[in-house]
Amino acid sequence: MASETKTAPKIENTNNHVTHPSMFDAVLARLDVAAKLLGLSEDVAEILRHPQKEVKVSLPIVMDSGKVQVFEGYRTIHSTAIGPSKGGIRYAMDVNDDEVRALSAWMTFKCAIANLPYGGAKGGIKCDPRKMSEGELERLTKAYTTALVDIFGVNKDIPAPDMGTGKREMAWFLNTYSNLVGEHTPGVVTGKPITLGGSRGREAATGRGVMIATLEAMQKTGMNRKTATAAVQGFGNVGSHAVRLIHSKGIKILAISDHTAAFWNEKGIDVEAALKYAHTHGNVLKGFTGGTEITNDELITCKVDVLVPAAIQNVITAANAPRIQAKIIVEGANGPTSAEADKILNDKGILVVPDVLANGGGVTVSYLEWVQNKSGLYWSEEEVNTRADASMGTAFESVWYNAQQYKTSMRIGSYITALKKLDKAIKYRGVY
Repeated sequence: MASETKTAPKIENTNNHVTHPSMFDAVLARLDVAAKLLGLSEDVAEILRHPQKEVKVSLPIVMDSGKVQVFEGYRTIHSTAIGPSKGGIRYAMDVNDDEVRALSAWMTFKCAIANLPYGGAKGGIKCDPRKMSEGELERLTKAYTTALVDIFGVNKDIPAPDMGTGKREMAWFLNTYSNLVGEHTPGVVTGKPITLGGSRGREAATGRGVMIATLEAMQKTGMNRKTATAAVQGFGNVGSHAVRLIHSKGIKILAISDHTAAFWNEKGIDVEAALKYAHTHGNVLKGFTGGTEITNDELITCKVDVLVPAAIQNVITAANAPRIQAKIIVEGANGPTSAEADKILNDKGILVVPDVLANGGGVTVSYLEWVQNKSGLYWSEEEVNTRADASMGTAFESVWYNAQQYKTSMRIGSYITALKKLDKAIKYRGVY
């Protein structure tokens, strides 16, 4: 990690305290602030305000009952200025065009910050995967792949797992796509099972990146990790690995939660016991006896040094931001902090490590998986982790530098970091 610097970036209150009616509007508000500070040309800013391509498909699926149900599917490509687009596919009931548009833009910035040769994309299907059988999910995944086969490609648009999906769905995607194009193309999707060309270290990559970002932020602010405490909201793939890895560095975890329950233990949560409980109880924490049950809002505002929101978007809002007691927030989820809450957190002097930096470990290892697929040479988990950790450290340092240079928050500093690279790429390519 970088050498210790005890001075946090000075924060300029550049966000107006207004309500944004959509996630994508919130993205644009932050983009506009960063563009103004950077002096970005209006032409480049205008290009980045508009996704390159948006596709919506209807997916009729025969359910186990024999009835046909039609699902909505989405894929948005925000930018390919730096390279082929990259972004996950999520299965959730709140998937919509605005959300996918915002997430695709964040992926553009995330890849630029991580210095990856990718643009940004995102996809999703409006469904509740927890209420669907394995057969229904397989048919849905294969229908989605078939409907969008012309969009995807190893050098065009490469999906990955996201909320509600995992290596199983990526295996179905790979099988369907390969059958449709007539050849085995493992590089068309990342987050696959290792036996199908997946990368070691990919499953824990996003949570590991959150851990690296946490340690970097603590080092920059002079926080002693041996005495530090943390709370992690979310116990899915990102949150559970983040909890495990942050705890492994000597940081006491006082609170954890998932969508079923939240728990507080002043003496420290037994992380191994919590992981084991969730694994043996349907991957949920409800019923865990290793702490006092609290609400998710109480977790967000509890007295800890580090808060990691690693569940869903917009959990930190103008309503609860004034009550947050953490000194550092490391965003494991996409968009957990509303634009309205940013100003409040900035005024309170809370260091926020934004999602486009903090959860970049997943796409970084996805890139390494893609490289391995293209070369046919596969690395050990230790090699993958070493490369990914170094990449995360470099990205953090770049964002920190820009936040200091432009006297702004790390969130706006991250946008500036991305915009510098995107500006050059767009200008070199030219506009027609």
